[in-house]
Amino acid sequence: MLKKLIINDMGHETRVALIENGTIAELFIERQDHSDIAGNIYKGRVQRVLPGMQAAFVDIGLSQAAFIYVDDVLGYQDTEIEQIMIRNQDEEDLSGEINAAYINQPAPHKDLHIEDMITEGQEILVHVAKSPMGTKGARVTTYISLPGRFLVMMPYSNHIGVSRRILDEDERTRLKEMVLSLRDDAVGYIVRTASEGVQREKLAPEMVFLKNLWQAVLTKYKTASAPSLLHKELNVSLRAVRDLLTHEADSLIIDSRPVYESVLSFLNTFMPSLKDSVELYEGQEPIFDAYNLEGDISRALKRKVWLKSGGYIVIEQTEALVAIDVNTGRYVGKHNLEETILKTNLDAVKEIAYQIRLRDIGGIIIIDFIDMEKKPNQEKVYNALIEALKNDRSKTHVLPISEMGLIQMTRKRIRKPLNRLLCEPCFYCDGEGYLMSRKTICHNIVREILSEYRMLDGIKIMVRVNPEIAELLHGEENNLIFRLEKMTSKQIVVYPNPQFHLEEFDVLAVYKE
Repeated sequence: MLKKLIINDMGHETRVALIENGTIAELFIERQDHSDIAGNIYKGRVQRVLPGMQAAFVDIGLSQAAFIYVDDVLGYQDTEIEQIMIRNQDEEDLSGEINAAYINQPAPHKDLHIEDMITEGQEILVHVAKSPMGTKGARVTTYISLPGRFLVMMPYSNHIGVSRRILDEDERTRLKEMVLSLRDDAVGYIVRTASEGVQREKLAPEMVFLKNLWQAVLTKYKTASAPSLLHKELNVSLRAVRDLLTHEADSLIIDSRPVYESVLSFLNTFMPSLKDSVELYEGQEPIFDAYNLEGDISRALKRKVWLKSGGYIVIEQTEALVAIDVNTGRYVGKHNLEETILKTNLDAVKEIAYQIRLRDIGGIIIIDFIDMEKKPNQEKVYNALIEALKNDRSKTHVLPISEMGLIQMTRKRIRKPLNRLLCEPCFYCDGEGYLMSRKTICHNIVREILSEYRMLDGIKIMVRVNPEIAELLHGEENNLIFRLEKMTSKQIVVYPNPQFHLEEFDVLAVYKE
């Protein structure tokens, strides 16, 4: 599969697209608002401890306080940090959230309570695991990890792990033994996918670099006031080089000379053999237009996505989960209903896997496929989805099709989904997606006048409304005004106001002509 990385830098915004066989597969966006802070390390101050939630709020210098769960708190005793095992595995994610702080850690002891581990006003060293999303502040952890090109250093662990993407057992053993022989202190490391096949002369300098970086963080921690930033993760362009080039992409094309030179300098230091794979784009046409990417990005923001067969899927994102509905649409099939349904569902599987990855949808996902009567057909659709998700670098867990024809799955949530990053709630409906119908608004106006007219002692009643509602009351719903005038014995005057929201109206008394 031919893969390319395309970097579009405009100063105020940088976009990185991973292209697979000419189609955009993943999109990463970084803006000057500094909303993506995943991977940063801060000296924070505990603002509030919540025993009922077993969590705490931590001030790290942002407008929103970060939050930390009891599971993410090392055994703090003043500034001394215990060394304990950590919990998950190398996620190899561009966001910088390697989350190396998650390998084989046993479940927290039931007697551990957050109020016994940290106190309000305490200064703590924290690593941002997830950037702020919507109304939620950043999620932080005291399990620090420092990612390099080949290794992830974990200062508060002595565990050596190897990326799951390295499948050869002999290579896994070789890398683990190499790191153990090079390590001269009791710190942990994750061997990243990019380390496959590398020799000691490449790993040793990186271990020294990461060790010096950690010492610099500790030195800043001792002298800096809380809250303050101690270490900033690489920008999105350099993260793309570090995390995606070689194993995820064959070439890198950049449309900005400063970024191009920055990337070459980075490669010269860490990966000089890859310098020939970087190209400066100097075409007149914008780079994303030249590679036909803008249309796919616009399509990824739409609620309804049409399938090649003529069917379509509808993607609805809520606060708690994402619902995806599959419909036959214009596709009528050729032979029988079951075959039509199977064809639509299989067509939808490819698009769903693609959209989930491109939109970076995370959390709980419910997929409502069209009901299939035959069990083998259900298994075909399930297996097709598992296969389609194999290219996704984010961790997914998929359950078989339920008796109700639903597939339940989860996908690791790391960054804001694309629609939250590029869109904002409609200022008209406040993100609800619906407005009251014009007839309903007219009837609400009638009820308001009937409840208020006895207190309106003027000679007329004036109703100020949105122009569209005024047009309806003067036309199709004019009978409502006639009836109101009979019931109230007062003239009703409707005035359009272009500044009014569609649902907004005022009922006022007029005291003189």
